[in-house]
Amino acid sequence: MRRRLPPLTAAAIITLFGAPALAAPANLPAPDSLTEPLTSGDYRIGAQDMLEINVSQVPELSKPVQVDTGGNILLPLIGQVRAAGRTPAELSTDIATELKKKYMKDPQVVVSVKDAQGQKITVDGAVTQPGVYALNGPTTLLQAVSLAKGVNPQLANMHRVAIFRQVNGTRQSAFYDLTRIRSGQAEDPPVYGSDIVVVDTSGTKSFVQTFQGGFGLVGMLIRPW
Repeated sequence: MRRRLPPLTAAAIITLFGAPALAAPANLPAPDSLTEPLTSGDYRIGAQDMLEINVSQVPELSKPVQVDTGGNILLPLIGQVRAAGRTPAELSTDIATELKKKYMKDPQVVVSVKDAQGQKITVDGAVTQPGVYALNGPTTLLQAVSLAKGVNPQLANMHRVAIFRQVNGTRQSAFYDLTRIRSGQAEDPPVYGSDIVVVDTSGTKSFVQTFQGGFGLVGMLIRPW
């Protein structure tokens, strides 16, 4: 049975990550590797993803392979192949091209993603079930909060929901008003793999007030999921 930790407050959020900007959705760019939200057919393989390689009639090449931290996979016969940033279809073509050079006339290669490590988000703060959740296709902020079984009605501040994201090698952030999004007064922004979504608690100082009190970026969020 996992130990439940109290929701993160605005002060804790800023101590951990720095103050979110008072931004509209368009002011928080997409992550380094993306310019558009994912669709079901264009998933880009990332570091630590677990892939299933299947080469017709070549059992020694048909096996699960994990992408290393540098974004590469190592296969018999052809050696190291770049996987990060490629779609499964593109990687299938790359492997087939390498096999065709020396070993096979018309290799049939199928690459599938078994576990997409890069397509998981953390949802924390005043939600019913904080945790790490897999994304299955395009996902918005409201949908991300729904993955965590919605906000905690006794604790949540619906007007302050932060998204933290790695962009151009630096952590960027913004917060959003779920009440305005739900009423159609504000756009429901997309979330991406590796984003951290934090629903603030009510009855605390605002992000800006806390930031002005001297909090800064001092660490990373660690939870014993």
